[in-house]
Amino acid sequence: MQAIRLARPRVPLRRLATTAQVPTSGPSSATASVIPLSNVEAQWENMSKSEQAVVHRQLEELQKKDWKTLSMDEKKAAYYVAFGPHGPRTPVSPPGQGLKVFLYTMGLVGVAGLLSLAIRSQAPPPPRTLTREWEEATNERALEQKSNPITGISSEGYSGKGFVVSK
Repeated sequence: MQAIRLARPRVPLRRLATTAQVPTSGPSSATASVIPLSNVEAQWENMSKSEQAVVHRQLEELQKKDWKTLSMDEKKAAYYVAFGPHGPRTPVSPPGQGLKVFLYTMGLVGVAGLLSLAIRSQAPPPPRTLTREWEEATNERALEQKSNPITGISSEGYSGKGFVVSK
């Protein structure tokens, strides 16, 4: 019942509450009780705000009774009004939108990959200093110059790769 109170809009109901204090004729109260609670899910979108407020009030009164005495339609209507996909819980995207977003995303990733390959095909070759032979020659030169003799390539018992980083 607390969820129903939180789910309904506050301002329009206050206006209805203030206008409901004015004595009304019998037929208007009869139309309030005429709204059937069976299949509220299908009728909810077509109802006006005042009819929805009447259904809220009807369900509040029904929920004050013992829940074991409520019919299945009344229980379904109470659940739908409290937790149904209407108002702030209306789905943001229509059904099937996820697949469309996925396909467009994969298409854009494919276009980005093709663009990357096209740009790389126009790039100049890598510099000659990035070859394995150049890195091995740099290791030999560092050994000749006794470069970094404490912890580096020229130190005793050094077992690292030195300047060789390419595969």
